[in-house]
Amino acid sequence: MEKHKESIDYTREMLAFIDKSPSPFHVIANLSERLVGAGFLRLSETENWKVEPGGSYFVTRNDSSLIAFCVPQSGKDRACRGFHMAAVHSDSPTFKIKEHPEEVTDRRYLKLNTEKYGGMILSTWLDRPLSVAGRVVIEEQAEETGRAALVTRLVDLDRDTLVIPNVAIHMNRDMNKGVEYNPQIDMLPLYGDVQQRAENGAAEDGNAEDANEKDANEKEMFLAEIAEAVGVQPEQILGHDLFLYVRDKGRIFGRNGEFVLSPKLDDLQSVYAAMEAFVTAAPKEFISLCAVFDNEEVGSRTRQGADSTFLEDTLERICEALCGACGENSAKTLMKRWIADSFLISADNAHAVHPNHPEKADPTNRPYLNSGIVIKYHGGQKYTTDAVSTAKMKALCKRAGVPYQTYANRSDIAGGSTLGNLSAGHVPVASVDIGMPQLAMHSAVETGGALDTAYAVKVLQEFFRE
Repeated sequence: MEKHKESIDYTREMLAFIDKSPSPFHVIANLSERLVGAGFLRLSETENWKVEPGGSYFVTRNDSSLIAFCVPQSGKDRACRGFHMAAVHSDSPTFKIKEHPEEVTDRRYLKLNTEKYGGMILSTWLDRPLSVAGRVVIEEQAEETGRAALVTRLVDLDRDTLVIPNVAIHMNRDMNKGVEYNPQIDMLPLYGDVQQRAENGAAEDGNAEDANEKDANEKEMFLAEIAEAVGVQPEQILGHDLFLYVRDKGRIFGRNGEFVLSPKLDDLQSVYAAMEAFVTAAPKEFISLCAVFDNEEVGSRTRQGADSTFLEDTLERICEALCGACGENSAKTLMKRWIADSFLISADNAHAVHPNHPEKADPTNRPYLNSGIVIKYHGGQKYTTDAVSTAKMKALCKRAGVPYQTYANRSDIAGGSTLGNLSAGHVPVASVDIGMPQLAMHSAVETGGALDTAYAVKVLQEFFRE
């Protein structure tokens, strides 16, 4: 793979990005840091915006979604025509930690009470080292006003903290014949070993009250560790959004190093590629825009999801700020005019033909790892691709020198949906759904091609340069 060194470098950078992004909040914090380093100005939804030709900006919502945009420099022979947008998502299937999560079994094992977030392959989470990351909200005194204010802090325990242990085959001889896992029973992670009193517990001495108090104290260990990690007292934590994540490091593997194995390829591979292309490609006639939405894995119907007004609100405010410079009296008219000439690429990974189950793929649309960008089609419009948008995508790939493939579900297998059709419900823009091919989508770790990240970066650079 030596001749593909540039492609492998992109893949290594993508794996490093995933490794330091254990939750959607960390994804957005890392992207924000990169954008600030590249000279982008941070905007706030609560303040007035000053957007100018030639400027670069970004705005976040809920600390888990982000929209960044670059306005081309206008001049005598150059006028902005609309928006060139890419949409990706920051979340991946995982387990969310519930309120009051500590649970003791047999006065010995301390577990955490969790619930599913998204449609993961449950069995792949068993017997792996896990940890916890996300955000907490605390109340502290604001220095400038002296008033109490709610403050969000990121947290990552960043150590092998938990495991979801399997049941031994000796206790379930049908294990290899198929198991249906109960999320409330089979999938709770083990956190600690609760030490018994020297006298085997006060309850044996008839002091049930002391035993209950001890159990209550043991149940405070997890939140105490979270509090210590962010430098506060447990009682200061008023709310939390905490998730499990797999500690397995992403890696390049295969006979010639042609594959990549990593958690969260869906969709952080697309997030990395879209942002890399966006930051490194200067727009000419279109405002380039990169949207990173949260909550795609649970339907996107949140204030920070693709089915929210976040993109629509942002486009409206851009048009309000620029209508004067563009010689337009009405921001509403300007937005409608620009939307009519805009384009959206929805980038969310695609299913590759499976080496052990090739029959699961469509007979004639069969994407493979390392064979190029996948253009996704669906007759019921779960993907937005149509004749016009597929032609534009293929033309982009040809100009960028990037191979492309096609994907459609087997007609007798239901597929999922993604970002494009949800965003189009709020911003009626021509769009195409694409992805990078991968195996074992929604597994705790997923497999992709080592060349495909570079393909995505190159074609998105071509798109953003227009």
